[in-house]
Amino acid sequence: MPKSFSTHHTWFTATLDSVAAVTTTAASASSSSKLLDTTHSTRFLGLNSEFGAWPVGDYGKDVIIGLVDSGVWPESESFSDDGMGMVPSRWKGECEAGFRFNSSLCNKKLIGARYFNKGVISNRKNSTISMNSARDIAGHGTHTSSTAAGRYVKRASYFGYGTGTASGVAPNARIAVYKAIWEEGRFLSDILAAIDQAIADGVDVLSLSFGVDGVVLYEDPVAIASFAALEKGIFVSTSAGNAGSLMPLHNGIPWVLTVAASTMDREFTGMLTLGNGVSVTGLALYPGNSSSSPSPIVFMGACEKDDIEAKKLERKIVVCFDKNNTLNKQFYAVESSNASGAIFITNITHTHLYTKTRYPVLFLDLQSAPSVARYSSRGPSSSCPVVLKPDLAAPGSLILAAWPDSIPAAYIQQEPQQLYSKFNLLSGTSMSCPHASGVAALLKAAHPEWSPSAIRSAMMTTSDNLDNTLKPIQDIGDNDNPASPLAMGSGHISPNKALNPGLIYDVKPEDYVNLLCGLKFTKTQIQTITRSTRFTCSNPSLDLNYPSFIALFNGNDTKSTAKVIQVFKRTVTYVGDGSSTFTAKLAPISGLNVSVSPDKLTFGSKNEKQSYKLRIEGPKTLDDEVVFGYLSWIESKGKIVVRSPIVVTRLIGTKDTF
Repeated sequence: MPKSFSTHHTWFTATLDSVAAVTTTAASASSSSKLLDTTHSTRFLGLNSEFGAWPVGDYGKDVIIGLVDSGVWPESESFSDDGMGMVPSRWKGECEAGFRFNSSLCNKKLIGARYFNKGVISNRKNSTISMNSARDIAGHGTHTSSTAAGRYVKRASYFGYGTGTASGVAPNARIAVYKAIWEEGRFLSDILAAIDQAIADGVDVLSLSFGVDGVVLYEDPVAIASFAALEKGIFVSTSAGNAGSLMPLHNGIPWVLTVAASTMDREFTGMLTLGNGVSVTGLALYPGNSSSSPSPIVFMGACEKDDIEAKKLERKIVVCFDKNNTLNKQFYAVESSNASGAIFITNITHTHLYTKTRYPVLFLDLQSAPSVARYSSRGPSSSCPVVLKPDLAAPGSLILAAWPDSIPAAYIQQEPQQLYSKFNLLSGTSMSCPHASGVAALLKAAHPEWSPSAIRSAMMTTSDNLDNTLKPIQDIGDNDNPASPLAMGSGHISPNKALNPGLIYDVKPEDYVNLLCGLKFTKTQIQTITRSTRFTCSNPSLDLNYPSFIALFNGNDTKSTAKVIQVFKRTVTYVGDGSSTFTAKLAPISGLNVSVSPDKLTFGSKNEKQSYKLRIEGPKTLDDEVVFGYLSWIESKGKIVVRSPIVVTRLIGTKDTF
């Protein structure tokens, strides 16, 4: 006689070894969060009240983060202004009234809210805007805003999962929201107008969790508007996109931070108890109520769609074996059936993609973390391939943050089918972007004299390329092989180390113009991007003073002995105290000769500059599509490592894009 699941409509996914002894008797199950003390992503980044970026940066105090998104749910506790001081006098923004949104909804935390709809109105003349105000009815903008700078909220959870105190990365920063993403559509004119207004209002950091695919820089509103932000000293953080390896990343813009998505080490757990008393613990995220109804187990092998449809599975628990990477097909085949639950036996590592469904999912084995998420878009940048993108990775998978309590946060099969919560778990580079925005706010508060490129440099050169097991960060989208910089950029963001980067790579607006000139943009195209006639192409150069390197080797020479030599020049600024010497260390790159000259840089005082050259020599036709290594400048005492990724690839060349 089978026992029962205590979780109704339960789905379980386990590794092959973990449930090899499953028998035909059913089980009972329960779910909980394995980590209960915080909502976790800030802790995973090493942020704490004792030392590092939080206390030194005063939790981002009075830095203004502007978010262009789907709006905001102002009633969320994450936007409480309890204990906050007066709004900075330099702030020029306003709280714009609209449908179900009056100006009194802003406060000393949410200091501005505007909406931009001319584009959507002109393109949707026969439709009515469902929420013509800055109010968020999609949830995306509320989630990203609170991720970047939400206040502390106790007992936050997703239906009991992840219970703890919620906090954004920069909880003392101010938030200004600019709604330009509508349920009725997204239009470039609204996005451009929103970013321009944020600049005029006086934001310090711009967080843009969206992108425009398949456009060149001079047609990209993010590229155009963010150049104006750069000139005003505003840091811009953007998302890399969620197309995995299927399409090039978006926001491959040289003057913004492009953020990939990573996983974390948090597990949401459930327990499966078989009829023979054997228990199996794994991941689960089902938000519905428990049930003690008996449910027999049915073994369906590969769980082919036709077999599933032909079988009467009502009130039965299905067991599927994923032997050939068919979990995706199996999962949705069973989900469309009337089964009361399912057990998926698999050894894939990206099972977090299936946890949040109408049914809970159980996963086993703590994975190393972080890893690059499977969905995170890869480089090179199609709009500017001579600059390595993405820049770095930040937490993006199953991020718990604020959610409008009028929008369903989950759907289940039994009544009520729609469930509501003040917090939600979302995944995507849209979630990783505001993490980086919050870190930028902390660095801005700690180092107000730093330029946007200095902040970006500090974040990039101090990023981690090792996971929590001290092994190279893995790429789930590349069969768990070590992640290349085309997947994670310089590595995984490390806020505390970014406070003291040792050296920075600074870039001025005219340097970006020189890059555009080197890419042979026309005068009109450059003026479209810069919205200025004051720049000239007197010094065109493809060699931007960037904290990373990408060499494009195009195999179009028939001579087998043909060689390519690329030389990069970089200038670094010392931002430490006193004097110091840094020594170069090169990680070897297969099939290439790489050297740096000089290999020692000595600085006598803060803000002193030194230059070096990196030389790469290799065959014009590479054996591999991508090879990579790292250049590290190690401070004499060994406490500071300034690391830059080096990528050599034949994936794309400038002639293919321009």
